Amino acid sequence: MKNISIKSYHPAGFMLRYQKLIHDEMIPYQYHVLKDEIKGVEKSGAIENFINAAKALKGEEHGDFYGMVFQDSDVAKWIEAASYSIAVFHDREIEEKIDEVVDIVAAAQDSDGYLDTRFTVLQNDRRWQNLLEAHELYCAGHMMEAACAYYEATGKRKLLDVMLKNAEHIYNHFISEKAEGYPGHPEVELALMKLYYLTGNKHCLELAKHFIDCRGEDPHYYEKEIKNRNWYIWGNNPSNYEYQQSDMPLRKLSDAKGHAVRAAYLYSGMKDVANETDDKELSDACRRLWESITQKRMYITGGIGSTCHGEAFSADYDLPSDTVYAETCASIALMMFAQRMLKDDINGEYADVMETAFYNTVLAGIQTDGKEFFYVNPLEAVPGISEVAQTQRHIRLTRFGWHACACCPPNAARLISSIGKYAYGENDDTVFCNLYAAGEVSFDNGMKVICSTEYPYSGNIKYSVTGSGNLSVRIPGWSRKYEISKNGAGIKAAFEKGYVTVKVNDGDEISLTLDISPRYVYASEKVPALSGKAAVCAGPLVYCFEGVDNKGDVLSLYIDTEKSPSLNGYDPSLLGGTRTMTVPGFRREAQTALYSDKAPEMAKTELFGIPYSLWANRGRNQMRVWIPVK
Repeated sequence: MKNISIKSYHPAGFMLRYQKLIHDEMIPYQYHVLKDEIKGVEKSGAIENFINAAKALKGEEHGDFYGMVFQDSDVAKWIEAASYSIAVFHDREIEEKIDEVVDIVAAAQDSDGYLDTRFTVLQNDRRWQNLLEAHELYCAGHMMEAACAYYEATGKRKLLDVMLKNAEHIYNHFISEKAEGYPGHPEVELALMKLYYLTGNKHCLELAKHFIDCRGEDPHYYEKEIKNRNWYIWGNNPSNYEYQQSDMPLRKLSDAKGHAVRAAYLYSGMKDVANETDDKELSDACRRLWESITQKRMYITGGIGSTCHGEAFSADYDLPSDTVYAETCASIALMMFAQRMLKDDINGEYADVMETAFYNTVLAGIQTDGKEFFYVNPLEAVPGISEVAQTQRHIRLTRFGWHACACCPPNAARLISSIGKYAYGENDDTVFCNLYAAGEVSFDNGMKVICSTEYPYSGNIKYSVTGSGNLSVRIPGWSRKYEISKNGAGIKAAFEKGYVTVKVNDGDEISLTLDISPRYVYASEKVPALSGKAAVCAGPLVYCFEGVDNKGDVLSLYIDTEKSPSLNGYDPSLLGGTRTMTVPGFRREAQTALYSDKAPEMAKTELFGIPYSLWANRGRNQMRVWIPVK
């Protein structure tokens, strides 16, 4: 039973709050950042690069390329996010801004279909010579996704035609001309599949499958590539096979490894190809990789990539809280992988992980004002050590206004703006509620559902149905109990693999009550960093403890797990509106000596927690997710 994309989603409640933040603040802000019109933040140069590339193609005087080799992708992700947003808010002003940017992008495309500003501006004679580092295919992939989103939102073909032409150029190079190689940074695979689903262009499917099939067949490709050129960008090690997911054919993979964002994008593309071609061997590899991530290499917050060395997976159960990387983009990519797994196998565990990543790491990447961002998402932060110690210089205590490597802000914007595609799915006679997203959903199968809920701060969800068919609703693994009713009367619904399915007719109302009472969570004894500690969760939310709520110090706090934590009432004035947590515990007396043979005194106290996604909005202070247990 397939679970495919929906027709439309118009948000309400919690999702509307965040989609309005994207629409009202992030999209306008990022537009001006990309045009270098905001003082005091890192220069982008991204729009200017396209303008300079167009001038270079005309033989006109032009400026230099500025920024990272993948700077083009910032523009692509902004177009994609803005496109999803105007599909909801019908904002003519933003649509005109997208049109303006699309015109600038289109003008930078060479006559043969090639589109990459760095090489057009600086090194047009070096195209496709450095797949290891150059990100040409990565940038192309993001612009393909942008083209699909803009066409779906407006029906305008300009960018879609540009990227179909670009896809043909790539097809000619790698398929018709039989050029060797595969993307250094995977992403184009899933993007080509999006183009294929939208247009039916078989070359896109063939090209995506080609990149999947050839990757790792020759693990030494990048070593051979580097011998054929005398230049480099960063000096990446071509022999670091695991880092670049090229150590073996993809169908043989079992362990998630290497750069976490690249890996999850790659696995998403693998699953798309597997789903479309009924490739069981490739699907089985995806399942093994899923289990590797979620059972051995994922943080409680849905973060992945535990080391700053290569922004990568490290080893099973190596999940330190203080030196973690957990890039925002990695959790976004994990959500994409989960979504693809869910399309082929209606299984609540995929949506559980998707939900965890969204409500915790992804949302933590954004300041409540929508203008500052996290790249790295630690589970512990301590002023004087974080940002200072050699092993923790990547851990920030406050978000940044922009970043030289600004992949995360527009990535978060496009994810949140398209959350309906993750929250809901459908097939011929069934609609699937994967996430509890308030608002109105229209399905291609003719059904419509209005979801009313204050989730994630309440476990009460109501669905009002128009049309007839099946309504299949996920029951999350964390909910100890649930109740479901139809038109006010309790029912027993068929339960399978984390979903309950109810036959519905026009006018029916289905009510679901989940148990969001707070709970202690303990890590496996195999995770050495978390021995003797517990975390506190309520529903999908992981809670953290900041110094600002706990007398300036969380390092001396212990949890008393013999007593139950409690959720406090919703406070609309705190951090844009949230529910805090009160946890019984102890505070250890201060110790002046570095070491002492005197046992410290313990005093009873209460710990006050907030959702992890909202930390670092009130200045620099301590933060912990995992607290020692007494």
